[in-house]
Amino acid sequence: MKSKTLQITLIYIILSIIMAIICHQLLIPYFSSSENLYLSLLKDIFFILISGLFFSLILAKNEKRNISIFEKLNKTNEEIKESNEKYDIVAKATSDTIWDWKIQEDSINWNKGIESVFGYNPKEVGKSSKWWFDKIHPEDSIRMSIKLYSFIEQKTQNWQDQYRFRCADGTYKYVLDRGFLLKDEKGRAIRMIGAIQDITKQKEEEQRLKLLETVITQSKDSILITEANSPDGKIPKIVYVNPAFSQMSGYQSNEIIGKSANIFKGPNSDSEELKKLLKAIKNEEECLIETITYTKNKEEYWVRFSMIPIFNNENIISHWISIQRDITDEKKLETEKEHLIRELTQNNKDLKQFSYITSHNLRAPLSNLIGLLNLTEDIPIENEELQEILAGFTKSTHLLNETINDLVKVIIIKDNPSMQKEEVSLKEVFENVFSQLSFQIELHKPIIKLKFDRLPQLITNKAYIESILLNLLTNSIKYKSENRKLKISITAEQIDNKAIITFKDNGIGIDLERNRDKIFGLYQRFHNYPDSKGLGLYLVKSQVETMGGIISIESEVNKGTTFTITFKN
Repeated sequence: MKSKTLQITLIYIILSIIMAIICHQLLIPYFSSSENLYLSLLKDIFFILISGLFFSLILAKNEKRNISIFEKLNKTNEEIKESNEKYDIVAKATSDTIWDWKIQEDSINWNKGIESVFGYNPKEVGKSSKWWFDKIHPEDSIRMSIKLYSFIEQKTQNWQDQYRFRCADGTYKYVLDRGFLLKDEKGRAIRMIGAIQDITKQKEEEQRLKLLETVITQSKDSILITEANSPDGKIPKIVYVNPAFSQMSGYQSNEIIGKSANIFKGPNSDSEELKKLLKAIKNEEECLIETITYTKNKEEYWVRFSMIPIFNNENIISHWISIQRDITDEKKLETEKEHLIRELTQNNKDLKQFSYITSHNLRAPLSNLIGLLNLTEDIPIENEELQEILAGFTKSTHLLNETINDLVKVIIIKDNPSMQKEEVSLKEVFENVFSQLSFQIELHKPIIKLKFDRLPQLITNKAYIESILLNLLTNSIKYKSENRKLKISITAEQIDNKAIITFKDNGIGIDLERNRDKIFGLYQRFHNYPDSKGLGLYLVKSQVETMGGIISIESEVNKGTTFTITFKN
């Protein structure tokens, strides 16, 4: 196949010859002879051939130059294509986003990482540096811009910075941005190529580690980290201690790091606990022990500490972490508590024995004494002074008998913490109570309102609940106001799993500001009534608490009193 140069040359020669022949044909009338005409035509043809040769040489030279330029362009394009492919491959391999910024034109190109890492599609990506800077977090933008332009002004080659870059979904990622500056022959910065790496996870891990470091250094508990194992079968060597450890033990970190924790062992240390620790280390399992250990000054103190194994990615122990706490004061309190419990237990036994002696051993001689006093009633005594002495003696004896009977009631309650419970009808309980107080009710005719529809049945001890309500009703009648009709309201209701009984009257009330702490005390009296003994409310509270309930009181002088009893039902 002929080259384009030869084709163009032949076309030129052929067209030129044709034009020359046509021109000579037109000029025939102006030539004197045909010989001159042919001679002129031959000259023209010769000139055309010579000029065609030169034209062919010029075209061949241009074609050769064009081919060279074309080959260079192809080679450059291939290199650019290969370079872009390398950028994409590097970006995929490293998850980096590559950018190319032509500084003078303020034109910036991004590779596919801007889509895969930050979620932007190509239509959303701007072509200027403004789009780039707009995506930087406001708190980082000014600092980063100043640092970048200072770098460009100084014309140093390598630059890097960390900042937060906004993703397409509006969230921010921490990035590490590295750039390389290109300059022209005059030293002007004309181009910058860089790579953005997502370091969000590293940043979060750094913050987490910094937080953990703060916790460890600021912790009041002693924290100690050791190596994974010890070749001599002892506790592994220490590699780190926090300030709390130094404060507790007296050892500074440089004095203890590299040594085994066996140095804290002393003559009074618990060998069984230490064996337990060594066994746990051997079996690579967590353990918790308490033992006596020693400070740098050889002072004893109790310590409770755990040993926790730390495993690496290959599930091999890399370190042990020990969290220790000084429990010397706790141990002292525990010893004192045990001693106090023993004393209280013994005192309780002694008091219980004394109560039995008081309530049982005195009853027989007291009954004999009452019997003898009853016999004296049939003997006529003329001496008035003796009669007065016997009357006083009889009264004191009966009061002593009542006191012992009260003590017996208290002992019965205190000595039977677990009584039998059953399903009790509150209506039946109140019928029994009313029958026992029929004379007082008939005498004073109080207005009594009962409301048991929301709690007709109660799981409790029938004798105790009857005694409680009998005491409360007796008190309401006894301490009624003389200025108004006595009104008593008794309601029962179930709220969740609790039974609540409310006992309310409009009697003379109690001054709680003065007497709240003494309301349920033994032999506490708040009114000057001759038959008031101060035992009823004490028995009520004891019986309520024995059944697992609680009782509270609200009262106001001359307005009335409200008792609230709560049981689990």
